[in-house]
Amino acid sequence: MARNVRATHSEHLRDPEVAAEYLSEALEEGDSCIVLMALRNIAEAQDGGIAGLAVRAHLGRESIYKMLSEAGNPKLSSFTKVIQGLGLHLKVQAHS
Repeated sequence: MARNVRATHSEHLRDPEVAAEYLSEALEEGDSCIVLMALRNIAEAQDGGIAGLAVRAHLGRESIYKMLSEAGNPKLSSFTKVIQGLGLHLKVQAHS
């Protein structure tokens, strides 16, 4: 059962709009661990997984695994490359 849920979750995260909303919700939580895990989930759902992201982001595969781990603490430049490699971008807006 858990495998089916995970597979369905991954299929949904392949959709760029769903992935963007998922990451936005993670960012709203304000917890960097949640954001990093969301990025990892999105990366693993995409074609090529982490290895494909490494190519698109021009980063080492092991570096991405480390930065997207629970203990990850990526530099802003690496974080930006990962976001772009996932086909996403960040938008800042004022609190309403």
